[in-house]
Amino acid sequence: MRLRLPIRSLPIAPALAGALLLAGCASTSVPVPPPQPGRVATVPSAAPVAPPVSKQAAPVPDERQAAFSAWLAQFRQQAAAAGIQEPTLRAALDTARFLPSVVERDRSQPEFTRSVWDYLDTAVSPQRVTRGQAKRQEAAAAADAAAARYGVPAEVLVAVWGMESNFGSNYGDIPTIDALATLGFDGRRADWARQQLIAALRIVQNGDIDAAHMIGSWAGAMGQTQFLPTNFLAYAVDADGDGRRDIWYSMADVMASTGNFLMREGWQRGQGWGAEVRLPAGFDLARADPSVRQSASQWAAEGVSAAAGGPLPELGDAYVLLPAGARGPAFLVGPNFRALLRYNNATSYALGVGLLAQRIAGGPGVIAEWPRDLQPLGRSDMLALQQGLAARGFDPGTPDGLLGPATRGAIRAWQRSSGQPADGYPTQQMLQQLRGH
Repeated sequence: MRLRLPIRSLPIAPALAGALLLAGCASTSVPVPPPQPGRVATVPSAAPVAPPVSKQAAPVPDERQAAFSAWLAQFRQQAAAAGIQEPTLRAALDTARFLPSVVERDRSQPEFTRSVWDYLDTAVSPQRVTRGQAKRQEAAAAADAAAARYGVPAEVLVAVWGMESNFGSNYGDIPTIDALATLGFDGRRADWARQQLIAALRIVQNGDIDAAHMIGSWAGAMGQTQFLPTNFLAYAVDADGDGRRDIWYSMADVMASTGNFLMREGWQRGQGWGAEVRLPAGFDLARADPSVRQSASQWAAEGVSAAAGGPLPELGDAYVLLPAGARGPAFLVGPNFRALLRYNNATSYALGVGLLAQRIAGGPGVIAEWPRDLQPLGRSDMLALQQGLAARGFDPGTPDGLLGPATRGAIRAWQRSSGQPADGYPTQQMLQQLRGH
């Protein structure tokens, strides 16, 4: 779960600002550890392992370790001033380690990207759908209770669970305190990391979990549905009534916390996330934009129809989404899709959750064909495209190699000027044309 910011430094798909390219945000190699003493694991997992000893640790030069220790001492004073008590500081920070690999991953800017269809091939694979249906049954009591309480369908909650930690089997092995201390000391978002570290200490101080068992991804997201510490404090729920908000080992808490977040971030009870649609001939592709919102009935009056047949779902304030441009599938998405974006601000992620939930519930997959012959633009190609647009008088904003609203608008303006469908989708062919080839 995110604080409006992506927490992974992964490639950004050219048509999807902030798109994440791997389903789930945790480590891919370590099974779920056993519960704390006195706790009962409520999620089936692989063979138990000992409490995590991070494999990310590497030798740290003496001068680097000394600087980290000095920073940590200063931070302890800030944490104490923020109300963190000395026993918590000792328990959480006395053994805190600097993890060089966390800094490396935070600074990495991978060049190459995966397309949305490649992402969804993994996120909504037949194997994941089958497993999701089985996990839906295993977690039925917790998922149904959370759905009734918060209005988020159980299949959506299970889909988030599947996307974030492969249904609880893998949510990372990195100590959250170590990861956030490392990022607070030497990271691109040091202020943000320090805020998250204070929140993590509050969680320990509240008794929800001890520091040794607070584990997750390299960037501080924790537990089976990957909450950042500040979001844990704001949204986590003690649904099983044991006095702890436990998104590591209590399935009731996992499902309720996820439902609470989505409900409070705008999920509308009784509405779906969206649906695949067909656009009428002559549809103005410039209207396929998040800024153009109206009810499903208004879209239907313009000739937009459900791809699977029947009426459009009842959606208010919905927009048409073309995640792969004019040649790919079209979707009509409403407020609940935007709630999923609040969980993770990546169009591909929200589509992955929506489509996985749809399949888990027995619904169809994507009907229209993806334009699999198109090659995604890497970051340097996107930067070159932005520079080419600017050189021709189409303002993409500050060239940064990322596809945002300004760049999409510049692409559409250039497409209209050259007689092409104005879908705002960047392609290698477009880049070559801008280069004059």
